[in-house]
Amino acid sequence: MENTATFTSYVAVGDSFTEGMCDDLLPDGHYRGWADRVAAALAAEQDGGGFRYANLAVRGKLIGQICDEQVGPAAAMGTDLVTLAGGLNDVLRPGCDIAHVRERFGVAARTLLAGGATVVMFTSTDPSRRMPGGTRLLPAVLELKAFVEGIARDSGGRAVVVDLFSAPCFDDPRMWAEDRLHLSAEGHRRVAVAVLEALGRPAAQDWRIPLPPAAPQSRTAKLGADLRWLRSHLGPWIGRRLTGRSSGDGRPPKRAELLPYEG
Repeated sequence: MENTATFTSYVAVGDSFTEGMCDDLLPDGHYRGWADRVAAALAAEQDGGGFRYANLAVRGKLIGQICDEQVGPAAAMGTDLVTLAGGLNDVLRPGCDIAHVRERFGVAARTLLAGGATVVMFTSTDPSRRMPGGTRLLPAVLELKAFVEGIARDSGGRAVVVDLFSAPCFDDPRMWAEDRLHLSAEGHRRVAVAVLEALGRPAAQDWRIPLPPAAPQSRTAKLGADLRWLRSHLGPWIGRRLTGRSSGDGRPPKRAELLPYEG
């Protein structure tokens, strides 16, 4: 953005990525997440306080659910900043209808932009560089990436995109939690810096730089980690898909109202 706007309120919309899954736990039992980190930084800019923040994101939500359940309430809050992330849960499912994902995402973005908010969107990290079978997901990821970038180009500067796809630092396993699907605390920290940079804030550190080299892992240790992942994470995820359940079923947003932020 050419000019650094001042924001007095912020609503985060999305799924587990925006809820903050696998970041540090807060005293109330919720994950912190990059969105909370962005809210804290923007709140610190307000000399007189009063910065307001809501986080409507819920883990496991598909883009249609995000559009139907979160976007209307977010637009009604009259906030001046919204982050919109979604669609990857759809892409991860076999038989994803990417045209439907684009349509629903487009409705969400247009609704939020119509309310006058600055809208921050994201491209997914590149699954082909770090996930087994990730190459299968790449065509849909690239199609959604191009669609999101097109929305930003057509927005007259009112929407910006945080490009995670072209940042190889996210190929590092240490950017990801044990489940290999959600960001680690370091991953969330870097996304927060990336969002603030996209909003015109100077970055204290380049969020794209690689981590220092990791100590080599033995073949035995790697095999053990793979087996734990299969048993503790991939198996339950497949089970939910087969039974039509979601990790977010019945779960309310962690911050459903636009209230003063005291992080």
